[in-house]
Amino acid sequence: MGIPSDSLKITIIRMKTLNYQVRLNFNQIVQIVRQLPVHEKIRLSKELEKETVNTTLSRLLKSFKTNDLSEDEIVNESNFVRERLYMKSHGK
Repeated sequence: MGIPSDSLKITIIRMKTLNYQVRLNFNQIVQIVRQLPVHEKIRLSKELEKETVNTTLSRLLKSFKTNDLSEDEIVNESNFVRERLYMKSHGK
């Protein structure tokens, strides 16, 4: 009676650092996550959220990146908008 070939049992002993790489499909990962204690699930969720936010932010910044505008054009446009907002807020 052995461990089925599609199963893997890992026992971690914190004596020395060992690195293993194991191929898992999505369903296997979900099964593992379901076994975690609540505090570890929360920790994992926060890590995934950080990664997702970083990826989304990078994609957003990349979409705005352009060489068509010079720094002077950006400063001039900013000053123009500020002036319009000032005039609007002071009833002019």
